[in-house]
Amino acid sequence: MSSPATSNDRDKVVSKLPGWLRQNLKIRAAQHGIDIQYAVEQGITAWTALASTPAPVTTAGADSFSTWLPPGQWEDFKTTCTDRKVSLIQGLAQSIHVWLDNNPAPGVPRPSNTRRIIVCNQKGGVGKTAVAAGVGEALAEDNNALHPVRISKHFAAFLPESDETAEAETADLLEVEDLPGLGLQVLLVDFDAQRHLTKQLGHKELPMGGDSLSKHMASTAEGHIRDLIVSIEDERFGGRLDLLPGCQDGFLLDVTLSKVRARESSLERALAPIEGDYDVIIIDCPPSLGLSMDAAIHYGRRRDGEQPGSSGVLIIVQAEDSSADAYDLLTDQIEDLRSDLALEIDYLGIVVNLYDPRRGYIATSSLQAWMDIKDPRVVAVVGDLTEHRKAVRLKQPLLSYAPKSEQAVTMRALAREIS
Repeated sequence: MSSPATSNDRDKVVSKLPGWLRQNLKIRAAQHGIDIQYAVEQGITAWTALASTPAPVTTAGADSFSTWLPPGQWEDFKTTCTDRKVSLIQGLAQSIHVWLDNNPAPGVPRPSNTRRIIVCNQKGGVGKTAVAAGVGEALAEDNNALHPVRISKHFAAFLPESDETAEAETADLLEVEDLPGLGLQVLLVDFDAQRHLTKQLGHKELPMGGDSLSKHMASTAEGHIRDLIVSIEDERFGGRLDLLPGCQDGFLLDVTLSKVRARESSLERALAPIEGDYDVIIIDCPPSLGLSMDAAIHYGRRRDGEQPGSSGVLIIVQAEDSSADAYDLLTDQIEDLRSDLALEIDYLGIVVNLYDPRRGYIATSSLQAWMDIKDPRVVAVVGDLTEHRKAVRLKQPLLSYAPKSEQAVTMRALAREIS
């Protein structure tokens, strides 16, 4: 809870609240985007205006609670508590309960069309899978709980340390705020034949010979594609995060697609039956520039009636020279599809992943080169930290294994940046 800019226009008051009610107040105020002090002010105003005293609220275990109220409101409130023969703690608890009743939790805003995020780079080892999983987890987190999010330009942390002014500005920019989760229905699609996404999330790959995404793309599958989907069982995501596991037959996908009519639309045809089940579908692409990549890029194109930047490609790079070469090849492919098929393909941005300034001039100068690109722009810099590697070893989602880690708060910021 932030205090006002000055102490002249509001008075600090101290009372007590039970922990459960304080937490509910904190979450609900964040959901409505207002400071706790204004929620308490509104609650007291509404409570004192009631014609009779509401039912008592359990205040067992109440501990210290402070906030800032308009001058005179607390004194008037104490008088009302005396008139109603309730303690200050009970009156405050009732006031907050009234505010919660008057301000129910808002529903999760759903996109009018299923958003499609194509996470790609034809260079392997840049961490596409980690970013795809992290963004998906951040989009699906519980909207009735608070999670630490870096609320500003999260790549500001990587400004040159020798610049004292930059360091001071960075300190201001890098505040972390607890915000409600986004609560969206998300499908992660393991489109890479190496199946890293499936393995990292602790699921079994689809067996060779059975149905798979590749077979659905080739129209040779026997069952429904929904039968292949598994849920990421974690209370943090509450059934909102699913996975379409990978299969080793993806190594043959380009050969298979060479025999398929309208192959650029093959991924879209395969996923069309389940699109309506999800708010966001994230495609973890293979390190390829082949026909499968054409299909993924086509799937992320802007559709009729879709807002610019709703769907598109998210390019993952590293701060080193080979990533720059791979980036040029990928963007050439995207531009060729744009012109050859008259497609609107939006860039959602560049993520500089696995960044470590201790690697010296190559890393820092490469990062600056990425920052100098203005279209598409860098939307996140993710540090090369240990939490993700540990989560992978334990086959757990990063945001469950280390929800308060630097990587986790950056993934949440990235999810909001491209939403």
